[in-house]
Amino acid sequence: MSTATASGPGETGNKLALGALGLGAFVIGTAELVIVGVLNLIAGDLDVSLSTAGLLVTAYALGISIGGPIVTAATIKVPRRTLLCAALVVFVLGNLAAVFAGLFGLLVVARILCGALHGLFLGAASAVGTGLVAPERRGQAVGLVFGGISVSTVLGVPLGTLLGQNLGWQATFAGVAVLGLIALVVIMIWVPPVRSSGSGGLGSQAQHAFHPRVLAMLAAEVLLMGSQFIAFTYLAAFLEGVTGIKSAAVSAFLMIFGVFSAIGTFAGGRFADINASRTLLVGNGILIVGLFGLYFFRESPLLVGVALAVWGIVGFGVTPSLQLRVISLAGEGADLAATLGASAANVGVASGAAVGGWALASFGIDNVPLTALIFAVVALPAVWATRYLKVPIAHGPMASSVPAAVSDNTPVSSGG
Repeated sequence: MSTATASGPGETGNKLALGALGLGAFVIGTAELVIVGVLNLIAGDLDVSLSTAGLLVTAYALGISIGGPIVTAATIKVPRRTLLCAALVVFVLGNLAAVFAGLFGLLVVARILCGALHGLFLGAASAVGTGLVAPERRGQAVGLVFGGISVSTVLGVPLGTLLGQNLGWQATFAGVAVLGLIALVVIMIWVPPVRSSGSGGLGSQAQHAFHPRVLAMLAAEVLLMGSQFIAFTYLAAFLEGVTGIKSAAVSAFLMIFGVFSAIGTFAGGRFADINASRTLLVGNGILIVGLFGLYFFRESPLLVGVALAVWGIVGFGVTPSLQLRVISLAGEGADLAATLGASAANVGVASGAAVGGWALASFGIDNVPLTALIFAVVALPAVWATRYLKVPIAHGPMASSVPAAVSDNTPVSSGG
């Protein structure tokens, strides 16, 4: 079959393909987060403590941040569409293994495996999505793919939790496996082959993907995502213990955050196409405003709801810009670098949760958002500095650079 040509997402075929990739992201996003809603059931059924059961969250994050790049490196020459399908097949098998895992250790292994495939799928989906559209619409393509992750927080996680609470935690994993099969079929039907977004073998890809300019962008991503998860990890406890929200209503406030996160992710793709660096800087500023409101108006449910909406609109809304900048800065190492964005985000999640736990133990739950606010302010100059990172020229054995102001997202041809 011939490769797909870059064209606008307004064409029906590309819309269906990007929708299929978004569905795949929805499935893996659900698998990552739904575990929180059934941890108590797993702990009781497998006779482990709740804190031990929490290792299943850590195992998945480690799978993404470490396993994802390793698996991507091992499959760097496999066509991206083939890789998407293979990743979903093994992902489905991993979730079926979790259904029948009678031992906690086996469940941990299954979660690590699924986490690695999560990172692999997101990287490949980003590469395929940006290959389906014209360069000036790549941010929208990434936004549509990552929008599936945001939608999973609004729909997939609550429905998966409800399924597990009524039919047992095994039903949750079985449901994810069924959704994975559906996504696999849809991708096989609607996603065409695309040209690789990178070039060369593993050595060449790694040389570009781990270039200092890419690492600097990834470090800014860790700061930006980590500052959010300092507060988000303990958001439910903050709403209930400080704002005074009754436990039954906490989910409604989390829903506010989830809905605005989904809206922000789709809108963020369009802003990424206009200027990804500026979008990140503005997003960081709005994040500071949201966390400021969460802390200083913490005793007003109405104003806390507004603060969550403000935070939510940029929380995942910066994701397309982050991913697009990482891919663009990597140049010929784009395929491998596409997975590193997910790894950096999960390093941010893990480190943010750790810092949040320290703030909780040291200063109390009411000061956790203040700690997040401080880190968001610290992230601002780092994000600002990434505006000056240079995008490599598209052609030539050794990729040189052009000012980011000339080409914020798109590699510049040496002949141009």
